[in-house]
Amino acid sequence: MLGLERRNEILKKLQEEKKVVVGDLSKLYSVSEETIRRDLDKLDKEGLCIKSYGGALLSDATYNDMPTNVRKKSNAKVKKIIANLVAELIEDGDYIMLDASSTSGFIAKAIQYKENLTVLTNSVEILLELADVSGWNIISTGGKLQEGYLALTGPRTLETLDKYKIKKSILSCKGFSIDDGMMESNEDFACIKEKMITIGKQVILAIDSSKFDKAGFIKYGSLDMIDIVVTDKKPDVRFMDLFSEHKIECIYPK
Repeated sequence: MLGLERRNEILKKLQEEKKVVVGDLSKLYSVSEETIRRDLDKLDKEGLCIKSYGGALLSDATYNDMPTNVRKKSNAKVKKIIANLVAELIEDGDYIMLDASSTSGFIAKAIQYKENLTVLTNSVEILLELADVSGWNIISTGGKLQEGYLALTGPRTLETLDKYKIKKSILSCKGFSIDDGMMESNEDFACIKEKMITIGKQVILAIDSSKFDKAGFIKYGSLDMIDIVVTDKKPDVRFMDLFSEHKIECIYPK
């Protein structure tokens, strides 16, 4: 197993168990404890874990983006529920944009029974997922590939987005709070999502319930520009009142 593969496996284990022990990982992956310590050092420097005596703890995922192959396995069942609800909002012939979130990856799978869609995305994963769908128009934003995320970002991506007017912009966020609204942990991602909000005639925020009352360190967008929030269960009354105040429709399984 290559070092990158092993570190991704360690991240999966951290997601599931919240902490790991050097000795256990050494036996599990048949490598020395020193090798595991180097792996944890690297993950710690990337902000993906917090080293502790004899092991590591999962850092606050609100402030950090896990690699794509880890994120899409987190809350997969919930994200499928959200994806199916979003699919009901998309009509044949729509022009839509999907961001590079793991939730949008599930949405891309859920909408493939639709006809004649045009999909703009900065997600390499979604481009590959939809490459063989017949009769669709799939458009890449272009841009710089973010290591570990299969996401295209940067000035070229933003320039491309300026050229489009989209019927439905569909995006997610790292956290959503009463005081600050939508939050991200990555400035490049925040810039793209903010641009998506401005070019979308209708803006759909697709977030799982774990994101409520969570913060990031980059605030983006205005709640007044969000039309619909899609989530996996009814938010508490504070958020429902907030949505009502900003005339945002909230959709969840009944």
